[in-house]
Amino acid sequence: MNLEIKRRGLMLVLSSPSGAGKTTISRRLLAADGNIRLSVSATTRAMRPGEEHGTDYHFIGHDEFAAWVNDGKFLEHAQVFGNRYGTPAHLVTDALGAGRDVLFDIDWQGTQQLKEKMRDDLVSIFILPPSHDELERRLRTRAQDSEEVVAGRMAKAADEISHWPEYDYVIVNTDIDKALFDVQAILNAERLKRTRQIGISEFATRLI
Repeated sequence: MNLEIKRRGLMLVLSSPSGAGKTTISRRLLAADGNIRLSVSATTRAMRPGEEHGTDYHFIGHDEFAAWVNDGKFLEHAQVFGNRYGTPAHLVTDALGAGRDVLFDIDWQGTQQLKEKMRDDLVSIFILPPSHDELERRLRTRAQDSEEVVAGRMAKAADEISHWPEYDYVIVNTDIDKALFDVQAILNAERLKRTRQIGISEFATRLI
């Protein structure tokens, strides 16, 4: 018997310093779980090779971004490494109401703003690297950034890591498979919370 109880979607946030593994975990989670979709942010940064507008980001200019902020069209927005990023509000609220989960690959600033606006819908996870040296090694082996950019990311990592106590869960990414398993376990448990199963009352009443 295929039993489906109506559920409100949740917002799953993954944050980490650059190179700690959140993007890899996000991609693998999306590939393995058809019930969660990536929140596509708007950004003012330049498009990188292989990226697509509307799929990886909504690439917009600084003036248009500022207009969206003034019109209240973002759930959160922040400036990172000289570029601006923001989450379009209506895309997320529509998904949650339809029972779909939304994955966020954002930093601590964005997470704080989401928490202020939609705390009951938010589940936040911070991904830590196993060591400072391993974090630097991962940044260098990505071969996408210049030495100057790598140095800047390493300098910023300490500040980013200091915000780990603000998150619901913390995972040390020593092994990508284990880290993914832990994220999936958290997601499955959060989906079963009584307050998110909005159809459970009607179901239980019928049983009684």
